[in-house]
Amino acid sequence: MVCVVAPPHAHARGSVQAEELPSPPERFEAADRFGTLPPLRAPGHPTLYVELPSIVGGELAADEFSHVRVEQLRGQALSAVRAAITSGALKPGKHLVETELSDMLQISRGTLREALRQLEQEGLLSAGPRGRLSVRHLDEKEIRDIFSVRAALESLAAGTLCELPNKHHATEALHKAIDAMTATANGTLEERIESDLEFHRTLCRLTGNETLLHSWESLEGSIRMSVMFAGREKGVSNMSVDRHREIVDAIDTGDAALARETIGRHMDNAADNLVA
Repeated sequence: MVCVVAPPHAHARGSVQAEELPSPPERFEAADRFGTLPPLRAPGHPTLYVELPSIVGGELAADEFSHVRVEQLRGQALSAVRAAITSGALKPGKHLVETELSDMLQISRGTLREALRQLEQEGLLSAGPRGRLSVRHLDEKEIRDIFSVRAALESLAAGTLCELPNKHHATEALHKAIDAMTATANGTLEERIESDLEFHRTLCRLTGNETLLHSWESLEGSIRMSVMFAGREKGVSNMSVDRHREIVDAIDTGDAALARETIGRHMDNAADNLVA
């Protein structure tokens, strides 16, 4: 939460400045739609004058800014908890305590609950008998099931791309996704997972089949959890650039059967590696 104080000389586009105020005037909460506002500091710290993007009838549209700010906080909570799970800071089976998380993230419990519901829908969290959320724990069968469904979806995608009259545009986009994977080869585990997911997401998106894409995106959380099940070393080995280049090369031939076979082999090997 950020307290923004409009200085007497502020206009719709004021500059950012800081000033100690011994007795702050009436304050209002707002959100900068052009970026993330700094977190609220403890009493006695400088009050920030933040650029105000819009004035309605001479007054700030507080409701609009409040809504934007809540969305920002929800997005930040999503990213923070998702990264904590992917990095292993929150381990599979770990029960989540709302009061601890809301204090740590400096957000309301209501906003936190919205973020946690999203993560549950993504497959990163699971609810116990009493509705208590914990980090999802996958078993070997679940991982094989996940990769079996992925194989079906991505085989359909690869076969569809082979039949496009301008499939070279698709393969160019996939080569760029591989370049991004190469660029993150020495990055964090989260960065490597994201670049790997983006390759496969791009594969599905290029088909123009929204149902296929949405079905694949519903598996993202489960894919992340499969990496946590196996550990960093096994997870990273599945992100080999050469393995992904094989997929693009198969699509580039225009042979749909070969492309589907390559995807199937890619997913089978990945699942075998994770549960080995």
